[in-house]
Amino acid sequence: MENNTLFDKIWDSHVVKKVAGGPNVLYIDRHYIHEVTSPVAFGNLEGRGLKVLRPEKTIATMDHNIPTENQHLPIQDLLSRNQVETLEENCKAHGIKLFDLNHDNLGIVHVIGPELGLTQPGMTVVCGDSHTSTHGALGSVAFGIGTSEVEMVFGTQCIMQSKPKKMRISINGNLNKAVTSKDIILYIISKISSSGGTGYFIEFAGNTIRNLSMEARMSLCNMSIECGARGGLIAPDQLTFEYLKGKDYSPSGEDWKKKIMEWTLLKSDPGASFDMEYSYEAADIFPMITYGTNPGMGMDITGRIPHNNADESFKKALDYMGFEAGEKLIGKPVDFVFVGSCTNGRIEDFRMFANLVKGRKKADNITAWIVPGSKSVEKEIRKEGIVEILENSGFALRQPGCSACLAMNDDKVPAGNYAVSTSNRNFEGRQGPGARTLLASPLVAAAAAVTGVITNPVELLE
Repeated sequence: MENNTLFDKIWDSHVVKKVAGGPNVLYIDRHYIHEVTSPVAFGNLEGRGLKVLRPEKTIATMDHNIPTENQHLPIQDLLSRNQVETLEENCKAHGIKLFDLNHDNLGIVHVIGPELGLTQPGMTVVCGDSHTSTHGALGSVAFGIGTSEVEMVFGTQCIMQSKPKKMRISINGNLNKAVTSKDIILYIISKISSSGGTGYFIEFAGNTIRNLSMEARMSLCNMSIECGARGGLIAPDQLTFEYLKGKDYSPSGEDWKKKIMEWTLLKSDPGASFDMEYSYEAADIFPMITYGTNPGMGMDITGRIPHNNADESFKKALDYMGFEAGEKLIGKPVDFVFVGSCTNGRIEDFRMFANLVKGRKKADNITAWIVPGSKSVEKEIRKEGIVEILENSGFALRQPGCSACLAMNDDKVPAGNYAVSTSNRNFEGRQGPGARTLLASPLVAAAAAVTGVITNPVELLE
């Protein structure tokens, strides 16, 4: 009996050729593209006189550069407009399905893939975007690629990749109050560091993970990249199958029955060995927040910033943030709150946020950007009456897009301002030149939005 990991099973079944002493030629089942990393790849392909080999395997959307207000009007920023128009032209020329600004399926690439059933267990999934790891929540091997590799997939439907090592991170037990999967992953990264997963593909396991919703699993896998890992994945189970059933691009009829039989086998064998293992107790995890300029600089929201006098980069990070070692963040004023991104832009995230702000008012000092991850999420927010809760509390709902996750569109945080953000990166300038980002869950963001300061959400949920 073979003792293979889930990762081995998916990867090995997609190897077309092994290069002696080199990488594998890996077949790709699903290729997602957007307006930022595809233009050069298309140009190079056409320069070689080639067409996209299997356009039906590629799905395109617009997300990074699009505005989150007045999407019916021409895009004002010329660079952004050019990239969006170029994507339209390229998709038309190569017969690729595109969800443009007028399409009901428009949204952030890593939100729409799962919600439409385009991402399925056992697949290999790539995109010219590091947070492709999100799709691993459905039991797929999903990872980000560079522009030259996007071109490679266009031309051959394959990619050359060295097989990563395997890591398993197990979490067991019941979660504390107000702890979300965002807190779980921030806790993990704070423990193993922002480079602790380098060279590995992570499988998340344990009964805490099993008890997470599908959307929570996506947030978890989304940020596996932030500890340096190639990607993260979770074995598909009954919850996965129920999530996918009846979606636009999910199998149906006899195909569905056949796929369920295949997908049920997608799990690590009992004796499978990993190159590295970590195990944590859910009871040790509390609402988290970052205090520095990489996602590994995170702590319990009620804690104190640690001391690390020997590390110059640590001191530089605190200087940039305007913080000091040993101080608490609770009670510190905040300027912006951002809820959205491919990390926390799904309907469950807005339900969480609305649940806490309901009956309260947005603090006067807060500018809040509440941005759904897709048009489908936006529709659901309206259908469930969440938009009324938001408006009654002084919040306005914006239109779908990557928004303030990265400084590529109009939603930029001004220099020196503090933003409690549900996105995935807190690097210097990530949300705008000089902006100071504190990564957190939708509940921590909601608590800051109504109090105007960093607040433990547990206090507001009691």
